[in-house]
Amino acid sequence: MPRNPWFETVAEAQRRARRRLPAPVYRALVAGSERGRTLDANPAAFAELGFAPRLAGHHAERNLSTTVLGVPTALPVLISPTGVQAVDPDGEVAVARAAASRGVVMGLSSFASKPLEEVAEAQPDFFFQLYWSGTREAMAYRMDRARQAGAKALIVTLDWSFSHGRDWGSPAIPDRLDLKAALRFAPDVLPRPGWLWKFARSGRLPDLTVPNMTVPGGPPPTFFGAYGEWMQTPPPTWEDVKWLREEWGGSFLLKGVTRVDDARRAVDAGVSALSVSNHGGNNLDTTPATVRLLPSVAEAVGDQVEVLLDGGVRRGGDVAKALALGARAVLIGRAHLWGLAANGQAGVENVLDILRGGLDSAVLGLGHSSVHELGPEDLAIPPGFSLTLGGGDLRAASETAGSDLESPVD
Repeated sequence: MPRNPWFETVAEAQRRARRRLPAPVYRALVAGSERGRTLDANPAAFAELGFAPRLAGHHAERNLSTTVLGVPTALPVLISPTGVQAVDPDGEVAVARAAASRGVVMGLSSFASKPLEEVAEAQPDFFFQLYWSGTREAMAYRMDRARQAGAKALIVTLDWSFSHGRDWGSPAIPDRLDLKAALRFAPDVLPRPGWLWKFARSGRLPDLTVPNMTVPGGPPPTFFGAYGEWMQTPPPTWEDVKWLREEWGGSFLLKGVTRVDDARRAVDAGVSALSVSNHGGNNLDTTPATVRLLPSVAEAVGDQVEVLLDGGVRRGGDVAKALALGARAVLIGRAHLWGLAANGQAGVENVLDILRGGLDSAVLGLGHSSVHELGPEDLAIPPGFSLTLGGGDLRAASETAGSDLESPVD
């Protein structure tokens, strides 16, 4: 651990995470699918956008708070649901405590390493994330468990098509941490004594089970056991999405939208919000950066549902740019995981503080008093920056082809 555990940038959090974590664990945090073009494109696209700062008339006080699906948050930044956060002994519970201390909402993955009840105790303002996995009865059970724990919304993730080829090799992850696995990974773990010592002090090994994917009467499956169930489940239809929304009965966020026609179908299915997402570069490689797709999606459905964005957010300025292009808020995945790996709960708090500082600077420099005043006029947008996928007249096409779309559900 560096003498000064505080860091100034998310990039420094990443550097410290790389120094501290065993190589396979770090690769699991950074690797995208195939050649990693989408992985690189997400943050690179933010760098192409410029600011148009104002010279005078700035506001001494600025309001960075908002609401997402009716839940107040001190920042328009949510913790994105990411699976098996075993880079720290406290995992998702440490992240939940950090989120609570900074007043932001946490998204909890159904593939998390900690039970949702423990996370809910640390941060009651959490959204539970669900995959289309297993039987409807199993999914209904998981939703009911999340509802009983007090989840404020359901996040349904559809933006992963099981594209697991990686040019640099997929990280090796054992199914269980037994003696055989410990011996196999010893050459990677022993050179990282700080990481090993923290787990030794906690009295716990990294947990590779996923307790939120249980079924009634069954033990928590391993990560790969749950992953196998997911892969063997037939992909959902839009009618299945509608069923999930009705079964949940509350605020419903659909994650994985890149196309305008899908955004409109999501609205017709009754969602409350959607996230423009390409799974952080872990879905189909060469999918465009999400911030390029955000304006067209926000223009198409932003007056009907809340539009969020995830993918490539590394700075508070990135948050400001996303809001200026139509996002209600952003979700961060790798950024908070690097903070967790670098310094546990305090590291996640550090990342959130960095984003707050950068966002506040942007709002100040652009002459605003609130994040809700940000708009496209605050940006220097290169010609051809924004892209529209699936932007045809969906209803005209569906009437010709016989679509299964229905009227929006109240």
